[in-house]
Amino acid sequence: MKKIALFGTLLSIFCTVNHLEANDTMNALNTKEQKIVAIAAYTARGDMPNLKTALAEGLDAGLTVNEIKEVLTQLYAYCGFPRSLNALGNYMALLKEREAKGLKDAPGKLPGPLPAGKSIDFGAANQTKLCGAPVRGALFDFAPAIDEYLKAHLFGDIFGRDNLDWRTREIATIAALAAMEGTESQLNSHIRIGKHNGVTDAQAAQILETVKSNTVSAFPRGGEN
Repeated sequence: MKKIALFGTLLSIFCTVNHLEANDTMNALNTKEQKIVAIAAYTARGDMPNLKTALAEGLDAGLTVNEIKEVLTQLYAYCGFPRSLNALGNYMALLKEREAKGLKDAPGKLPGPLPAGKSIDFGAANQTKLCGAPVRGALFDFAPAIDEYLKAHLFGDIFGRDNLDWRTREIATIAALAAMEGTESQLNSHIRIGKHNGVTDAQAAQILETVKSNTVSAFPRGGEN
């Protein structure tokens, strides 16, 4: 009887562990999403050699040319035009190299037309949907122009483009912000926004751990260019 009871206990533990491992697997970022994390992080850090490798791995994993181009373009809003332009130049050179080798990368979907109306109007609506509530605060009262730019350009002109879904855009944004110094407030906000748009706690943790292990450890904060 004792052996039977022990066997039952072990079987229960085994099933529980397998169930937890299955849940972890289901909650993990897929391969393409993992490549987007690396691409966004290296773009934000300005690490062109590692970015080139990440871009190639992303294409090999099935990301389309336009999906990656959209990620790199969006990131200018978070890490600035210099990093975004450098990344796009790096990417353009890589695509030429791959084409010369006879590699044919899928072009992917181009963005459709933006919604009808003014960017600031549908951008404000996008921002509210993304965040789960209207975004207000003393900072935006202090500098209303930045509120207008966020609504009209970031959440309107950029998030209004439909060749990347909002969840994917937030995965890239979280990775980029995690790779930079002094962006903790924005990072925490975008983790919340990401979770509101389908990023799980486990996936958010995976993004942070990936950036920490693959980017921060290789390039001490404040010392990379």
